[in-house]
Amino acid sequence: MNYLLTSAGIKNASIRSALLELLGKPIAEANALCIPTASYGHPMAGPARAWDFISGRETRTPMCELGWKSLGVLELTALPSLDKERWVSWVQETDVLLVNGGDALYLCYWMRQSGLADLLPSLKETIWVGLSAGSMIMTPRIGEEFVNWTPPTGGDETLGIVDFSIFPHLDHPELPHNTLAAAEKWAARLSNPAYAIDDDTAFKVVDGAVEIVSEGHWKQLRP
Repeated sequence: MNYLLTSAGIKNASIRSALLELLGKPIAEANALCIPTASYGHPMAGPARAWDFISGRETRTPMCELGWKSLGVLELTALPSLDKERWVSWVQETDVLLVNGGDALYLCYWMRQSGLADLLPSLKETIWVGLSAGSMIMTPRIGEEFVNWTPPTGGDETLGIVDFSIFPHLDHPELPHNTLAAAEKWAARLSNPAYAIDDDTAFKVVDGAVEIVSEGHWKQLRP
């Protein structure tokens, strides 16, 4: 599996080009499943934000509205109640998983509870496109500043598929606390590499190699 880890979806031409490179075909020929689960765990999100994501109405964070050949919803909280043989084929047959923002720890919990986290290494041809928390989940830790929903085990650890942490939405006008100074304090508490990125920046990860794609600004905070 390869990854496009964004702060705010397919926000500009450079990030869109990176997506097309990962797909190897036009968006109109690709099948996608969207995962809204993280929306339910964050106090600034909830059902309305989940619906906006699924229905392609989040124009500030484009994901589902890109013109996919087909688009379905994969709700992780439903998967434990289904036979694994039923839903695994849905994931295996899709080209892209579009993963919404919200609460990264809530998303991580249900990734593990559903079994999707265990399935990821076998999805060699699938692309993971993360939005905010949907990107942060792939890091080793999110940092205490981003803990809202607390998992039963505590802590701020996530899946650790990449070796760096992400501070998203840098200098966002609606998030006055997301400053570079705040990001530097956040990074100082981590033991792994970390980056602060704005909404015009993303990471393209292919076979473990990381490329920063940006039309905005970003900063590496811990080498």
